[in-house]
Amino acid sequence: MKKPKLAVIGSSSMDLVVTSKKRPLAGETVLGETFETVPGGKGANQAVAAARLGADVHMIGCVGDDAYGKEILDNLKSNGVKTGYVKPVTHQKSGTAHIILAEGDNSIVVVKGANDFVTPDYVKEALPLLEECDLIMIQQEVPEETVLETARLCSEIGVPLLLNPAPAREIPDEVIEKAAYLTPNEHEAGILFKGQELSKALSNYPNKLLITEGAAGVRYHDGSREKLIPSFPVKVVDTTGAGDTFNAAFGTAIAEGQNMKESLRFANRAASLSVTGFGAQGGMPTRDEVERGLAE
Repeated sequence: MKKPKLAVIGSSSMDLVVTSKKRPLAGETVLGETFETVPGGKGANQAVAAARLGADVHMIGCVGDDAYGKEILDNLKSNGVKTGYVKPVTHQKSGTAHIILAEGDNSIVVVKGANDFVTPDYVKEALPLLEECDLIMIQQEVPEETVLETARLCSEIGVPLLLNPAPAREIPDEVIEKAAYLTPNEHEAGILFKGQELSKALSNYPNKLLITEGAAGVRYHDGSREKLIPSFPVKVVDTTGAGDTFNAAFGTAIAEGQNMKESLRFANRAASLSVTGFGAQGGMPTRDEVERGLAE
């Protein structure tokens, strides 16, 4: 099986993670149990996950010219991600994500910082790289106009685009049409296809719209009927990064030439393993771990 070449256009940040038995209500103070700083950002998470799964991964993004930025870059490199198109910007701090882990799930506030400088023009600078890729991945922690320009570029050069539309926001119809794959969760799909039954949206975008449903699995339409590819039951430690692992694994598998069902099973298994470790990247599995898990 060939080693796919992927470009991940997106955010990188430092995650500031607090664990607590109780999630605070508005105006409430609660005691936390632990505090950690771990590299994150949806773009960097997906890049690291894909590299661990055996893809040749190039990150396109921005960090601040600060301590967090250096740590983010070092972490990408140590995980085998190529960083020739990750530049430090001097006029903005690195992005941060402030995460509360409580009651079996997470709540996240993202401060984009340097990620706002992943502009359409910056993406265009990477065009020679993009033209060589088997698949390009992007999320929505970068400017909206960058997502639109990337969709247009991918359409022009004939390279499939996987758009993970998170955080949720409405996106132009042009982006939906030009993307090869859309991977919202149920909440994000409700925003993308407001007022429309999700089953109808799935049938309108067969083998393209993939709606993740957490522990239930992922739902899509194969052109004939709607299908649910079930997830794998595991003991959950931290759900942060599970969606990013799913996207990276699906992108890796589909770029390798695996079919839709195989790619989604591979992605579900990778995502299920990712929640058994701490931190967005801490639990991200290797290729061998996923394949062993599929064989069980």
